[in-house]
Amino acid sequence: MAGHSKWANIKHKKERQDAKRGKIFTRVIKEITVAAKMGGGDPNSNPRLRLAMDKAVDANMPKENIQRAIDKGTGNLEGVEYVELRYEGYGIGGAAVMVDCLTDNKIRTVADVRHAFSKNGGNLGTDGCVAFNFKHQGYLVFEPGVDEDALMEAALEAGAEDVITDEDGTVEIITDPYEYSHVKAALESAGFKAVDGDVTMRAQNETVLSGDDAVKMQKLIDALEDLDDVQNVYTSAVLEFAE
Repeated sequence: MAGHSKWANIKHKKERQDAKRGKIFTRVIKEITVAAKMGGGDPNSNPRLRLAMDKAVDANMPKENIQRAIDKGTGNLEGVEYVELRYEGYGIGGAAVMVDCLTDNKIRTVADVRHAFSKNGGNLGTDGCVAFNFKHQGYLVFEPGVDEDALMEAALEAGAEDVITDEDGTVEIITDPYEYSHVKAALESAGFKAVDGDVTMRAQNETVLSGDDAVKMQKLIDALEDLDDVQNVYTSAVLEFAE
């Protein structure tokens, strides 16, 4: 079997994300509010807030929306009290799934998450059952054809942790989560613009799914991502779809 195409996978993911752009605003606002509440309203001394603000800027969120979310977090404005929850489980073919939530109602959230798993062929697991397979990292992806040597040199100089070249020519730069914005900016000023990138919980071991299994796994991911309380869904699954 030919190796899976990272590039095809990224294009597929981006198309789905673009279709859900409205939800991104809501999620980023919640993340900014919680980050400001936990670590204060100054992004220079609060890396989690700085990361959330960078995501807001990438999503073209107006500055006043960002400031309002910070003010709600620091208590300058009245806001909802959110609790952070993480659920772990298994998808199709035993693929690891981790779901991060921000909620004002734990009972509703666990019921919704459990229902999404069981209805779509997955299982909600116990705390710690898959977390060991994920690492908090930033990543930047460059399309096939990029000057690998020059990119690698620029990335390592900017403080990247690793450079991975996929078999289809896609180059992936791995960063410390809180150095992501710095590395991205340094590479852009060196003339390298990533086609995809984020700070995520990155699976250290992947589960490749194709055909019907890939379709079923996508349905499970979509069902989880569509829940209002869900912030992020991380999975070890790499989905191969027929071109």
